Amino acid sequence: MNHKIIETLAHNARKAVKKIAIASTDEKNKILRASAEAVRRAKNDIVMANKIDLAAAKKRGLDAALLDRLMLNEDRVESIAIAIETIASLPDPIGQIIDESQPLNGLQLSRVRIAIGVLGIIYESRPNVTADAAALAIKSGNAAILRGGSEAVNSNHAIHKIFHQTLSNSDIPADIVQIVGDQDRAHVGDMLRSQGLIDMIIPRGGKSLVKRVQDEARVPVLAHLDGICHIYVHASADPDMAREIILNAKMRRTGICGAMETLLIDQNYPKPAQLIDALIEAGCEVRCDDMIMELDSRTVSAETVDWETEYLDAIVSARIVSDLDHALEHIEQYSSGHTDAIIAQDDTAAHLFLRSVDSAIVMHNSSTQFADGCEFGLGAEIGIATGRLHARGPVALEGLTTYKWIARGDGAVRP
Repeated sequence: MNHKIIETLAHNARKAVKKIAIASTDEKNKILRASAEAVRRAKNDIVMANKIDLAAAKKRGLDAALLDRLMLNEDRVESIAIAIETIASLPDPIGQIIDESQPLNGLQLSRVRIAIGVLGIIYESRPNVTADAAALAIKSGNAAILRGGSEAVNSNHAIHKIFHQTLSNSDIPADIVQIVGDQDRAHVGDMLRSQGLIDMIIPRGGKSLVKRVQDEARVPVLAHLDGICHIYVHASADPDMAREIILNAKMRRTGICGAMETLLIDQNYPKPAQLIDALIEAGCEVRCDDMIMELDSRTVSAETVDWETEYLDAIVSARIVSDLDHALEHIEQYSSGHTDAIIAQDDTAAHLFLRSVDSAIVMHNSSTQFADGCEFGLGAEIGIATGRLHARGPVALEGLTTYKWIARGDGAVRP
């Protein structure tokens, strides 16, 4: 294998970043809108490439959750185009003044948003990430080096080709968005060791990929490992609302990181059996404590590992909790810090939950499946971050920027 491939891509990306740093917002938006239209024109080509990937993935025995993430149809391709257009319509973060001050020394100070630089994006299954990453990189003034998974190789290259052609017809270098040409797994290691060449690594994929990136990277990483999302049904919850939210949060799409994995029901909630019945009737396996097993014989007993598991499937763990404090204790012990929610009509309880739960996204009376950059009005997301530094939750344009200080004086010298 040629270990110089990633180095070459990174050097090309760094040169391209200097060009896009001085590009106007109009120039960037023009490229994005042209790319969205090109995606629509190439819809059939993208879907055909995806069918090749899907057929190969089914032969390899990929599970239903991965197949769902991999699949592109006409509606999903249109959603990709809409996401690109939405990013074009958003304010340009580059050059935004975060704040200004004038300390007693007479300097005029401002903090101004700038791009992070060269992003290495390592991802599995989701070909829409190719478009999201490309569009967000262009708008935020970053360069992206894309390394998609082998299961989506044809889809990824079909989408990247569109951005390459659009950029080639502009004044911004096409090297702003590059894709690793082959699927040699050693390229991932090269990206992780590219300190000084790649400024940030963003992994999107299964637990094994993210753990490898976090363990081996010599470059800053923006990621989340698990999406163990909880919903706590408070005693004051409206039963009809609770039923609809629980079903949506678990069963709308079971294979996404915002899907509910654990259901906590207050012991004073009046209709717990209704929630369990609704899940089972929808095709969900319920693994639960003894109190819930007494409510429905179709349930199975939960093991300790169930509270620690991101199923990404039609399986949920469930238990009865004595009160809000008990729910908070459970979430503190088992939450992955991704998304946790409370269903309650009691505003005091909801307020305490929202302040107490230390997750990147905390919700009240809403499905955890809203944990998504598009739903948050960000156009798209490059990933969900559950750490405490730089960015949390859906990471989009602002999350792909840092800042620099600009100091202006009038012959200022320090005494």
